[in-house]
Amino acid sequence: MSDSDKSATLNALLTSSKQQASKFSTKRKALIVGAVVILGLVLVLSRGNGQAPVQFTTEDVSQGPLVVSVSASGTLKPTRSVDVGSELSGTLDTVMVRENDRVPKGQLLAQLDTAKLKDAVVKSQAAVAAAEAQVAQMDATLAESRASLARMRQVAELSGGKVPAKTELDSAEAAAKRAEANLASARASVTQARAALTTDQTNVQKATIRSPVDGVVLTRDVEPGQTVVAAMTIPVLFNIAEDLTEMELHVNVDEADVSQVKEEQEATFTVASWAGRKFPAQVQRVDLGSTTTDNVVTYTTVLKVANKDLALRPGMTASAEIVTAKRENALLVPNAALRFTPPQTQAASGQSFVSKLMPRPPSTPKSRPKSPSTGSDGKAQVWILQDGTPAPVSINTGVTNGRYTEVLGGDLKAGMAVITDYQAGGK
Repeated sequence: MSDSDKSATLNALLTSSKQQASKFSTKRKALIVGAVVILGLVLVLSRGNGQAPVQFTTEDVSQGPLVVSVSASGTLKPTRSVDVGSELSGTLDTVMVRENDRVPKGQLLAQLDTAKLKDAVVKSQAAVAAAEAQVAQMDATLAESRASLARMRQVAELSGGKVPAKTELDSAEAAAKRAEANLASARASVTQARAALTTDQTNVQKATIRSPVDGVVLTRDVEPGQTVVAAMTIPVLFNIAEDLTEMELHVNVDEADVSQVKEEQEATFTVASWAGRKFPAQVQRVDLGSTTTDNVVTYTTVLKVANKDLALRPGMTASAEIVTAKRENALLVPNAALRFTPPQTQAASGQSFVSKLMPRPPSTPKSRPKSPSTGSDGKAQVWILQDGTPAPVSINTGVTNGRYTEVLGGDLKAGMAVITDYQAGGK
């Protein structure tokens, strides 16, 4: 064999060897891809048939005090305050008091100019004198008429009715009656004139404005020389609080809470000027009438407040907590346990092989229910762990403060762990 033939044979053997090696590599790659696909199918099937582990959050049932309260805000006001005004129009001559002055009942507060009022009194006195003179005149006229009538009757009796004439006698009788009526009218005019005099004298007294109660001057709205006009409404000159050691707190209670608020319930409140200090109060009255502000219905509730140290002032804004229920030793369950509902178990046995291989849409997390969970008997229920599985327990509930609820009956005991939440495990 020549050298050229040997070289051709060697090239043929090398080409055949490369082709066989390439075919072997292709088969190996196909086997690897197939193994990966089978492993993926196994993982998919195992994921479809298994359940992700769930971690439960629990909290122990406790026993202790429970206080239920209603929050409301309002304004401090005096127990009794009086607006002092003037029934008369005129110019203020003097003003005797200022804000914060303590005044006893009857103390002079202000004085109106009385010049015109005194002139009116003099005029009324003259009217009374004129009316009394008119009475005297009418009395004399009546006496004259009666005497004339008596003479005519005597003449008629002596003459046997011949004289005077019938018409003359009738005229004399009518004149006597007119004199009696004029006298009565004059006497009524005297009464009227005297009443007008009394009114003018009273107006002079009202020009002197005095305090109607013992108290403290809260506001003074006038100055000396100011003109007071009393028209349809009486102008307010002063506001006097009778006693600031006893005050009232007027708060607005929401319509959802008003059924819980009763008279004589205890309460506490705070004001901005005394940070960290809580003042005691007591419910005195719950108004039946409502007030609507921005579509919110509230009911005014009046709280009685002691203010011995005068730390509180009228007009202060207060935030109150009215205690509607109090338990000294109650069995307490967290409200989160009452709202808890265990996750639903997803059954995968009914799925076909193809459906298991199909990609799933992303799951949407379910929101926790906000309303209490109830059992088939209609009672509230909580869930406890038994061998790692949630089990329901029916209970009878009482009052709640928004975080804990009183347990009145059921199989729940203090120290038992109730489920409040859950979280899905690893994916």
